[in-house]
Amino acid sequence: MTFNLTLLLCDNMLVSSTTLAAEIFQFAQAMARASRGPHTKLTIRWVSTDGQPVQTSAGFQLNPTHSIDDSFTSDLIHIPALWRNPRPAVLKSRAYIPWLQEQHQRNSSFTAVGTGVCFLAEAGLLDDKSATTHWHYFDQLQRSYPKVKLARQHFTTQSGNIFCAASINAMAELIMHQVERIFGRVIARQAQRNFFHEIRNLTEPLSLSDQHTTHSDETIVQAQMWLQDNLSKQLAVPELAAQFGMSTRTFNRRFVAATGKTPGDYLMDVRMTFACDLLKNTDLTILEIAGYSGYNDASWFSSRFKHWSGNSPKEYRHTVRAKLFSPEVS
Repeated sequence: MTFNLTLLLCDNMLVSSTTLAAEIFQFAQAMARASRGPHTKLTIRWVSTDGQPVQTSAGFQLNPTHSIDDSFTSDLIHIPALWRNPRPAVLKSRAYIPWLQEQHQRNSSFTAVGTGVCFLAEAGLLDDKSATTHWHYFDQLQRSYPKVKLARQHFTTQSGNIFCAASINAMAELIMHQVERIFGRVIARQAQRNFFHEIRNLTEPLSLSDQHTTHSDETIVQAQMWLQDNLSKQLAVPELAAQFGMSTRTFNRRFVAATGKTPGDYLMDVRMTFACDLLKNTDLTILEIAGYSGYNDASWFSSRFKHWSGNSPKEYRHTVRAKLFSPEVS
């Protein structure tokens, strides 16, 4: 299987908003290849409207590999951030607009960074859909594209297969979300630690505005809170379902509908996230961390942790602590 990534280039673009995405995907591809198992092949294309180099905001040129007149498939099209006022760049590269509309009809997915979302808005692809952009451009975007449902409180949004990020840091979360979807959780975790663990705790799930990060099933909310407060206990789903007045089948169905995960998967994520925090911030032994995280057997905990994260608890602790700042000892 081949995944086709298309990186859109235009004048006055912020280079890092494209090159970082490419580097993350290339790292994921390398990790997948090193696993020696079946894996998705990655093809990256750098595209400009006419196949000619573009002048970046940093003052140097980027050379595309293709123009929009070439014939190729795009599973994901990544649109970079633009420096300052995006209107001149969008107008100069207006040939992208019908091309983006055509790619949307072909079911391509999109990620857009900062003011780069203006390309999607200009193409009408964000009409009546949630989107975000750089905070400095909120008001102008709303005036220029009143049909866009601007989510000012969100750093990332998702409307179907269109993802928007307010900043380059937020873009990194979207790219990691795509990497996990394409290459799987283990490789995504490896990429997170390689690129970003010193910036933020990426064991937290990505929050997209229309995903089930919140829901209206109050009973399941209570069940989630109970699981978080009792993660070290030995739990059985039938007992938990009975505690909340439901059959096991009904509880499982409502839990998946509300959270997108089974109760068991949700509990494992809660336990492993808690274990990550203990590994990073305490000197507890692996056996002690296993116990606090709801596992009586350290070996079983270690095998589950490696399956979940891609590294053993010891390797994870070494990696995250090596990237923490510490005072210099004189």
